[in-house]
Amino acid sequence: MPQPATLTRIGSTIKVNLDRVRDRIPQNLITQIEKDPRGTVKDYKMTDGIGGIGVVIEFKDGQKHWFFEDEIKKS
Repeated sequence: MPQPATLTRIGSTIKVNLDRVRDRIPQNLITQIEKDPRGTVKDYKMTDGIGGIGVVIEFKDGQKHWFFEDEIKKS
């Protein structure tokens, strides 16, 4: 039986783990995360048809990007 997903709560402050995302994001976002990796969870995003769920993060400058749960950590 599948285990229920444990999702980071909307409104939580998190840090993006740059080592896990560096190879899939644009350089301007890498620069942003290097300056300040913290953001607020704003929403969830289905990432594939078999239950993959990511989180939408809003950074202090207002930019929003999504990340997989294993690419973030609670700050």
